[in-house]
This record gives sequence, C-alpha cells and structure tokens, in this order.
Amino acid sequence: MHIETDTKTKIKNYIIESTFDDVEKIKDDTLIFEEGILDSMGLLFLIEFLQEEFNLTTSDEELVVENFQSINSIIAFIESKM
Repeated sequence: MHIETDTKTKIKNYIIESTFDDVEKIKDDTLIFEEGILDSMGLLFLIEFLQEEFNLTTSDEELVVENFQSINSIIAFIESKM
C-alpha cells in the first residue's frame, strides 16, 4: 500500500510538473488525455519517465490508451509489469 502511494505521488508530481496544470484538477481517476492534460507527445515523455523511474519497458502492443488514461490506469500497468 505504501509503495502504491509513493508510485502515485511520483506519477502525479511528474504530470503536474510537466504540464503546469492545476493540482486540484488531477485526481487518480482523471482521464488525462480526454481532459487535455497530456497529448500524444506527453504520452511519449510519460513512457520515458516510467522507464527511467521504474525501470519499465513498454512494448508497442502496450501503447494503448487504456494503460495510460489515468493515474489509476498507469498504476495498474506498472503493477502488471512487476
């Protein structure tokens, strides 16, 4: 549980720092692409961040919106890779 909280905090902080968006706007279930918080270029930078921070590799088949549409989705994706 503590690790999940740390991971969420890291991801949320990354998104906030890279977009300068309102902290209150970004919740764990906020659809970050539908809300316009990140675009396709932002997705590429997010994947690079996940690779560096969590030592994850992402295959082409995993580059689907469902894996990255919200902080909760990203957490589930990371957990599936560990």
